[in-house]
Amino acid sequence: MDEPSLVFSVLEYKRRIAALQDLMAADSIDALLLTTAADVFYVTGFLTRFWESPARPWFIVVPAVGDPVAVIPSIGTELMKKTWVRTIRTWDAPDPRDDGIGLLGSIVGDLTPPTGRVGLPMGLETQLRMPLADYAKLKTRLLPRAFVDATAIVQRVREVKSDAEVAKIRECCDLADRAFGQINAFAKAGAPLAEVFRSFQIELLAAGADWVSYVAGGAGQGGYGDVISPAGDQRLSKGDVLMLDTGAVRDGYFCDYNRNFSVGPPPSDTVRVHEALWDATETALMTIRPGWTAADVHAAMDQALRKHGVTPCAGRFGHGLGVTLTEWPSFTPLDTTELREGMVLTLEPSAVVSDSHLLVHEENLVLRSSGPELLSVRAPRILPELTV
Repeated sequence: MDEPSLVFSVLEYKRRIAALQDLMAADSIDALLLTTAADVFYVTGFLTRFWESPARPWFIVVPAVGDPVAVIPSIGTELMKKTWVRTIRTWDAPDPRDDGIGLLGSIVGDLTPPTGRVGLPMGLETQLRMPLADYAKLKTRLLPRAFVDATAIVQRVREVKSDAEVAKIRECCDLADRAFGQINAFAKAGAPLAEVFRSFQIELLAAGADWVSYVAGGAGQGGYGDVISPAGDQRLSKGDVLMLDTGAVRDGYFCDYNRNFSVGPPPSDTVRVHEALWDATETALMTIRPGWTAADVHAAMDQALRKHGVTPCAGRFGHGLGVTLTEWPSFTPLDTTELREGMVLTLEPSAVVSDSHLLVHEENLVLRSSGPELLSVRAPRILPELTV
């Protein structure tokens, strides 16, 4: 009988480890070292906001055969015991003399042959969450073992979601949709943009989000200038287009989609661009299938926008989604990652309204064998109006 663990069942985590180990074997990797919040959570279920503190490193070692080993600061012992991981080695951190490197080196050394290969994610969209000086000490300690890039191993496994993962992301999308549904209660002419952002986060939490890691957006006449700046004290006014974009979190999984609203009747150019973005997204929803590349998806939306007579913005038109707000692949002309059944993705085309303004439209989906299945409730093609 399968045992419960944090977030998912033990069988779910064992499946992930087995998938990693299959790819490790194919690449002759004797141990995989994971150091980031997303990767540690993915293989263990260890879910905490304590990662906000940079004072302590955390390590998971996945051997070629067998269950993972947690090498963590002692403050995390009780939480890690609630996961399915049974081998937990700790030290009292932070320790300026040896912050876990001696212990980690000993464990990796025991799990690998003297001339073995230790995999570590080193490529795009990865990071090393330990001091570079400590990484240098670890490599020296483990010589003649070699550290090799394991980015592809982790990405190929994480990018295809199980039904259990898809259900978590769908749940997060549902709560975001409920929060968007309250927009008229807090966004109207005269409301300061910063207050609108704060109210939106409150609605997300009230709808069931565990936390809100990301809220962005913008507002301006007929469109907005950028989509990443913090909200200021500017007040919404008639003719503005308000955009809100959320990265709410539920059980460690993100949603990531936006909605646009017009304060009163929108200008004709804004209406045209918004409908073009909706239609370009619809084109992708109707056509993409497993076997397409990320570049193919970008090309489909780019061409659809141009057919409507609008100018696409530079940059990517969507990305992967899961235990981080954005995951690989990126829908750009340069990303040739093959799309596979079970990937959770965002479609996020953007287009120019004027020299200084743009619009962005985003939806979340899971890719099935027959095509995309929406996880976010589809936005209306006609730009909705807020109370003036």
